Amino acid sequence: MKKSILYLFTLVIIVSVHAQEKNYKVVFDMSSKDTVNQQAVTREIGLIKGASPEAKLEVVVYGQGLDLVVKGHSSQQAAVEQLIADNKASFKVCAMTLKRNNLTKDQLVPGVEVVPDGIYEIISKQRDGWGYIKVGH
Repeated sequence: MKKSILYLFTLVIIVSVHAQEKNYKVVFDMSSKDTVNQQAVTREIGLIKGASPEAKLEVVVYGQGLDLVVKGHSSQQAAVEQLIADNKASFKVCAMTLKRNNLTKDQLVPGVEVVPDGIYEIISKQRDGWGYIKVGH
């Protein structure tokens, strides 16, 4: 009897840990022009993927965070390009932010996607069970 209970308890723990890894989904809210914040989000993605390779990560850029994903303006351009190329995270930018800043998709770091509304993208991810992190320091 004790062996059965111990076996069941061990199985529950293994399944719980495995399920948590599969459900590791985080959306990062990037609306900061601060290059320290922009560097922090690229660093954190690398750390998370190193610990949990199956994690799904998305950075939603809007407002003053736009420079993170604009070619020639981003201090993290190489890091963003590498994260996208390695499928470690997706980067999505708000179409309204692009319009407000008179920019087009062609001016973005390759691989960055455009969504109609950055805040709606974040809310949708949260509704689908994604964790939320506001990038800041």
